[in-house]
Amino acid sequence: MTTPFLVDVPDAVLADLRARIRATRWPPPAPGTPWEQGTDLDYLRELLAYWADGFDWRAVERGLNAYPQFVASVSGVEIHFVHQRAVGGGGVPLVLTHGWPSAFVEMLPLVSRLTDPGTHGLPGPAFDVVVPSLPGYGFTPRPSSPVDYRRVAALWHGLMESLGYARYGAHGGDFGAGVATWMALTAPSRMLGIHLTTPEVSPFLGDGAAPLTAAEQAYVDQHVGVWGATERGYSAIQSTKPQTVGYGLTDSPAGLAAWIVEKWRSWGDTGGDVDGRFGRDFLLTLLTVYWATGSITTSMRDYFDNRWHGAAPGPDDRVTVPTGIAVFPNEFMPEGEPPLSWSQRLYDVRRRTVFPRGGHFAAAEEPDLVAGDIAAFFASVLRAGGDA
Repeated sequence: MTTPFLVDVPDAVLADLRARIRATRWPPPAPGTPWEQGTDLDYLRELLAYWADGFDWRAVERGLNAYPQFVASVSGVEIHFVHQRAVGGGGVPLVLTHGWPSAFVEMLPLVSRLTDPGTHGLPGPAFDVVVPSLPGYGFTPRPSSPVDYRRVAALWHGLMESLGYARYGAHGGDFGAGVATWMALTAPSRMLGIHLTTPEVSPFLGDGAAPLTAAEQAYVDQHVGVWGATERGYSAIQSTKPQTVGYGLTDSPAGLAAWIVEKWRSWGDTGGDVDGRFGRDFLLTLLTVYWATGSITTSMRDYFDNRWHGAAPGPDDRVTVPTGIAVFPNEFMPEGEPPLSWSQRLYDVRRRTVFPRGGHFAAAEEPDLVAGDIAAFFASVLRAGGDA
């Protein structure tokens, strides 16, 4: 059963948020270059002052509620999602999935571009767009039992079936790319194709796999070595002890903002100016969704569940449905893109586009580029013999 949903954060929650911001106990500033040891104190003070006294959540709420939102029960999970059909009808069904530390709001800039591409000067086809909140993020609660890519993929198949779609496409970044991958691995007959903006799932590299090429080895050294040494601390914590860090992030708006915004600054193509890239109102919309729903700890469990309960692709696993890959230059870190051969180990890559700008949060950073690439990819898939 599907029921309409409106975002409506109680006044008491907002008042408590502002009171907590004003009572923040601040640490001393870090020595050295700003942001070198984490979120800059002066920046965070300014951001939180605006969150408490300038940010108009009610105006944001009205904007969010302009999107048709629903809740549907699928396998006992109450999934929150946006569902907007193509202008004029006949849209290609497409599910868009966000990752961490994000929420459904990251994908909203794509909605009108995909449902009404002509208005935005973008190529067709037009799509029926479904944007779910991952379990444990925002308005979708997380079950107490483990939730990995494969389980979410099954939930999304159930959701799309409940909406009357027999075949459909999927797009995702970060965890969303993992979900799209497992949607294709577990039920390829239902999939028109998948489109990814991040290399979330690594191919099988065990016994019998072809040796790494020089380019692949360089990518592994860069991504695992350099990035692991400078950026992976959050992942080590969240995949082992998410509950421990969750107490502080759930209790403190400053802690929550510092934890999340630093990732948006580092992983996005921001040049160090996270406000200029995303806008403070967008960042605070994201933070308020996490705060109002108390979902930061449950979102971090994605790392724990996928590490300890998830399945990696085996030697016989291969995505046989058409796959489109959009490569953005600041995916986690500059020059961290995988070579085509890396992707071809797991996917049937039909389209690979390397863009000159953009980063990990591509849907929010470069929605025209992402929407245009999605449309071009699925147009080619449909011409090659698929149907909606």
